[in-house]
Amino acid sequence: MPKVKTHSRAKKTFKITGSGEIAFAKAFKSHLLTKKSKKRKRSLRKGALVNKANLPFVKRLLRLR
Repeated sequence: MPKVKTHSRAKKTFKITGSGEIAFAKAFKSHLLTKKSKKRKRSLRKGALVNKANLPFVKRLLRLR
């Protein structure tokens, strides 16, 4: 039986918090920033938690089940 591998992008993108939730950094903050408002860029700085609806899919990518 071959080894079960973690999804390469998922292991770089998602982090597990101390309470067991899965956190990630928001997208669209890397380039073309002049057209984006300050308010929008400021909100993109904050991290976010994976939505409950997407949790089973992300856990499968990370091989947590």
